[in-house]
Amino acid sequence: MATSGFETVVPLHQQTFSLDHPTFTQLLAQTENLLIIQDLDGVCMGLVKDPLNREIDRAYVEAMPAYDGHFFVLTNGEHIGKRGINAIVAKALGQNIGDLHMPGLAAGGVQWQDRYGQLTHPGVSEAELEFLKSVPNRIEITLQDFLSTVDHGLSPEELTHCINASVLDNVASPTANLNTFYETLANPVLYRQIQEQMQVLMEQLLVEAAAQGLGDSFFVHYAPNLGRDDTGDEVVWWADAKTSGTTDFQFMLRGAIKEAGVLALLNRYYFKKTGVHPLGIGFNARQAPRTMADMLTLVKQDFDPAHMPLIIGVGDTVTSQAVETDNGLVFKRGGSDRNFLQLIQNIGEAFNSGNLVAYVDSSGGELKNRRAIQVETHNGLPSVTQGPGDPRDTSDPLKLNVVFPGGYAQYCQLFQTAATNRRQS
Repeated sequence: MATSGFETVVPLHQQTFSLDHPTFTQLLAQTENLLIIQDLDGVCMGLVKDPLNREIDRAYVEAMPAYDGHFFVLTNGEHIGKRGINAIVAKALGQNIGDLHMPGLAAGGVQWQDRYGQLTHPGVSEAELEFLKSVPNRIEITLQDFLSTVDHGLSPEELTHCINASVLDNVASPTANLNTFYETLANPVLYRQIQEQMQVLMEQLLVEAAAQGLGDSFFVHYAPNLGRDDTGDEVVWWADAKTSGTTDFQFMLRGAIKEAGVLALLNRYYFKKTGVHPLGIGFNARQAPRTMADMLTLVKQDFDPAHMPLIIGVGDTVTSQAVETDNGLVFKRGGSDRNFLQLIQNIGEAFNSGNLVAYVDSSGGELKNRRAIQVETHNGLPSVTQGPGDPRDTSDPLKLNVVFPGGYAQYCQLFQTAATNRRQS
């Protein structure tokens, strides 16, 4: 629920878990030098087990042009294909999309699309795209072979449905999405075995790619995850009796990480504003530095502070999980939106530009693998008593400035209201 009727003493970018939606609406509506970078699933659409069942509100899509040049998506999904966002938008509009394509970067940052549907894969080779074509079939065969050896209790029709729903034949980010298996099997032990099969397959694909001279071309993204290990690889969140853990096993192009996408989008934004690409005309996400610290150094080195916009990052997948170790409690922090939101926050602190991180609670969707925001009301005013992370994790560096306990519907309504006000201002 949104709060109203009070004055904000502390600026939003200095708050945590704020419910001051009126002030946030005002920022979206009245800030001229604005850059919104937004995730899709769970943010402007409900989370569903089968991506083919996703729906988006037409009014939300039609609000986007009010932010033309100031709004871009950044998603691990894709623009194109039968599971891409373009097909979802077309269904919502019931007509040709025209200039209402969702502009921004997909496939983790390597698939660019403008609002008119012009699409490219910056920095991606034909050999890499050709290798990716083989991945969906390998996922399907692996699932079929493994499930033929165990007692899964599914009818042939149910098994076929689960496999078809799990194989996402994306062009630049083929994925095994196990949500349907988790819900249908209702067997955490067997589901974890399927997770293990997918991890083994992903590792094998990396080996095969290296044998074809593509050793530095790909990596595996696990969503949600438990952060990264000492080598920089993402850590699988294994299922247990309480949670599905990692549901998406994505075979992705090296460099296709959302924080790198932030640099690519900021580079494009500066060009439109100043006529100059600070990082060069052909810069793409795959050319970005590998570490968050080096990315921030690059921004501070090449971007003129006089033109730095107010950047607002919007996501829904941020995890924090306590793990018992010999040295005590350790928190594994991950989530596919965490790093791009963290970079936006870090840029805001470095440039004193007031950047904001907005978090949309997607726990009410069909996927039951994330904590809900807890809200209590005192003296007629609501406040957040617990965020989406582990309640014992009090040192998380990522500060969620504004939160939407009501989920994507609440966020979309605010987005639309601000769009109307922006057109009138």
